[in-house]
Amino acid sequence: MPELPEAETIARDLRRRVVGRKVTGVKVTHADVLGAGLTSKSISERLAGRRIAEVGRRAKNVVLRFEDGPVVVVNLGMTGRLVVSEAPKASELRHVAVRFDLDHGGALLYDDVRRFGRIDVYAPETWEEKQRELGVEPLSEEFTPERLHELTQRSRSPIRNWLLDQRRVAGVGNIYANEALFRARIHPARPANTLSRSEATRLRDAIRDVLTEAIKVRGTTLRDYRDANGETGGFEPLLRVYGREGRPCPVCGTPIERTVIGNRSAFYCPHCQKKK
Repeated sequence: MPELPEAETIARDLRRRVVGRKVTGVKVTHADVLGAGLTSKSISERLAGRRIAEVGRRAKNVVLRFEDGPVVVVNLGMTGRLVVSEAPKASELRHVAVRFDLDHGGALLYDDVRRFGRIDVYAPETWEEKQRELGVEPLSEEFTPERLHELTQRSRSPIRNWLLDQRRVAGVGNIYANEALFRARIHPARPANTLSRSEATRLRDAIRDVLTEAIKVRGTTLRDYRDANGETGGFEPLLRVYGREGRPCPVCGTPIERTVIGNRSAFYCPHCQKKK
């Protein structure tokens, strides 16, 4: 599933490619990716003739703001892709659900083989309200060690699961939660409220470091993720524990183990991440 680094990479790509361009029409092939209340006709009516003013990201969402109008929020789900039609590999897309035609030719394509993603259109004030349901951005100045420690003390959830809750920290998913916990030397099943201040500091720094490093190499492609040019991300070879069950820990050589917490796999080194 695309997480913060993947959504951020796509947003940066699109910022260079579509800001200032006008949507001339919207063609919907699979309406089940549209949010509540949206239809093929209504999304076209709301966007056609409007110019894209800004492209950004909030949590795992790519956010397109239009001049004097709505905000389009794209959650990529598990297999969603946002690719510009001019990209050399755009021809490889086989499951385009929505096509946003742009002036001067070309289009922005939303492709989603499993169609678990979602495209919503909000009024600006409604999107501001929706954002309040999301947690702190981990790359923001507000994400301090003190803030993280304060938040974790309110929950006994396993820290890996706690990190996946978008109401607490926005944008972190299973890949980067596992990687950050390894770097911070914290077992993924530890109750969140057992973290000390020093451990919260290590974890905060590890989260920011792993997200920043992943953004630099344009995200992690395990299977489906592609950037806005249709290219794969480069972080998969740099993963230290995620998906590496049975392989040696890059620090101590102990085989990486996998456990299931809340019906999702967690990967860790039993030597470096001792469960207290």
